[in-house]
Amino acid sequence: MVATLLAARGVKPTPASGPEAFTPDWENQEVFTGTTIIAVQFDGGVVLGADSRTTTGSYIASQVTDKLTSIHDHIFCSAPDTQGVADAVTYQLGFHSIELNEPPLVHIAASLFKETRASVLSAYVLSMMVRLSFAIGRFGSSYIYDCVDATYWKGMTKEECLQFTANALALAMEQDGSSGEVICLATIAESGVEWQVLLVDQIPKFAIATLPLP
Repeated sequence: MVATLLAARGVKPTPASGPEAFTPDWENQEVFTGTTIIAVQFDGGVVLGADSRTTTGSYIASQVTDKLTSIHDHIFCSAPDTQGVADAVTYQLGFHSIELNEPPLVHIAASLFKETRASVLSAYVLSMMVRLSFAIGRFGSSYIYDCVDATYWKGMTKEECLQFTANALALAMEQDGSSGEVICLATIAESGVEWQVLLVDQIPKFAIATLPLP
């Protein structure tokens, strides 16, 4: 029954034995993006950052994926498997903007309260959304929760938020095999969007503590 369902969906069942059981089936593995993502709010805007590595199972499918998706002029999102959802939201926001003859607010895109403007909204399962000062997510974030909690403070300037985001992503990329390559940063403010890409030689470097060999 399981094999029949998988075949009906166009996915080959994994063999239980033989050489193929130990060979990664990259052709049928799902493509994952957004392996380490972070958003930080400052007075008047938001800094959004992500690494650029895309994986298909254990295979690195792309090293230069832009995971920061614009759904309107001043509204961005970043999440794994987000492109299809983002395209649908972009389509609907376009119609909404035409009907109102004005740009949509963040709460329209996120279905939250009207007073939110420059804000970070984190979406969870069961359609729950929470407004936060900063948010991190996906695989690499599990390595840096304590670090970002210890180094974040309210009232950071735009430049401090950019450095905070770059440092957090660099630490996650150092520890997480699914995160890596370059860092993509976007500063979203009322005046517009500023893009920045940190190449390998521009990414902050940190000493990783290791135990001495016996």
